[in-house]
Amino acid sequence: MDPNPPEVAACDPLIAQQSDQVFSSAAELFRLLATPIRLKIISALCQQEKNVSQLLAEIDTTQPNMSQHLSTLYRAGVLARRRDATQIYYRIGDARAAGLCRAVCTEIAMGIDSDVDVRTRAARFSP
Repeated sequence: MDPNPPEVAACDPLIAQQSDQVFSSAAELFRLLATPIRLKIISALCQQEKNVSQLLAEIDTTQPNMSQHLSTLYRAGVLARRRDATQIYYRIGDARAAGLCRAVCTEIAMGIDSDVDVRTRAARFSP
């Protein structure tokens, strides 16, 4: 049996000191993803690549705002892009970032659903 299971190892101060680069990179990624529209963009691109017009049809924002966020995500390597004549198509460029986005949003959505279920059940039993 491992004397330091992953849960304990991750909380070990010595490992934390040795992992400054890991924590710094994670903080930078969280900062990049800390905007709801960027999370929506990543979610919209998880299944297939799309151009700006297609993204604007799914996400309520202006074209300049969308372009700014796409550019930021592209420069960070989270998105990749290709040109087809006059259209630029965006796709996920960093599967780890997309996976993190999916995991966090899924956990939050499950928590919201649980909160709704608890409130609904409580309301049923209220006088």
